[in-house]
Amino acid sequence: MRKENRTYYFSVEGETEQWYLEWLQRRINADPAARYTVKLDSKIQKDPLARAKQLTIVGKTEVTHIFDYESEEPIHVQQFKTTLDRMKAAQNSGKDIKYQLGYSNFTFELWVIVHKADCNGVLTHRRQYLTPLNRAYDQQFESLDQYKHEDNFKRILGQLTLDNVRNAIQRSKTIMQRNQEAGYIFQQYKRYKYYKENPALSIWESIEKILRECELL
Repeated sequence: MRKENRTYYFSVEGETEQWYLEWLQRRINADPAARYTVKLDSKIQKDPLARAKQLTIVGKTEVTHIFDYESEEPIHVQQFKTTLDRMKAAQNSGKDIKYQLGYSNFTFELWVIVHKADCNGVLTHRRQYLTPLNRAYDQQFESLDQYKHEDNFKRILGQLTLDNVRNAIQRSKTIMQRNQEAGYIFQQYKRYKYYKENPALSIWESIEKILRECELL
């Protein structure tokens, strides 16, 4: 019996995020236990409103924007808020679109690491993710730029299974629970909620929804 197909929409900031979603789509569709086949429709587009305008949709559609809260520096905080402005504008663009927040504080590398290991310590700069990345994946990358080369990143993905994705979801929930227990306050802007403290992330919420609907959780 042929499975029903479901499409999930994303906008992403870079190639690593897109390669990850392509990998996840293949893993889900290769799993005989999955209730649905999926298409993870992602475009590299830093402007959520531009992504919304490109979409040809019928009916209510959710889109997740995967991007980084890069630091507490004013320029990065403003960039983050500008992205939230554009997400809100996309929802008010006349199309029936709901934009979901898929942030990582500081970067997408946090999400990659928690597939294999805990990453609960507070960091002060994005480049500090290199050490836990190398440790988690038994690599010796000399820089994050080297890790992001297509061959290197896809070799990292080759180590992963859907069990690792499930583990990443659980570790992400633990991070957010620890932030709550530490008394950190959810920032709220344009109805989007996020922690300014590192580490924090919400990308797991959209991934969890996909796995749950496919009955893979």
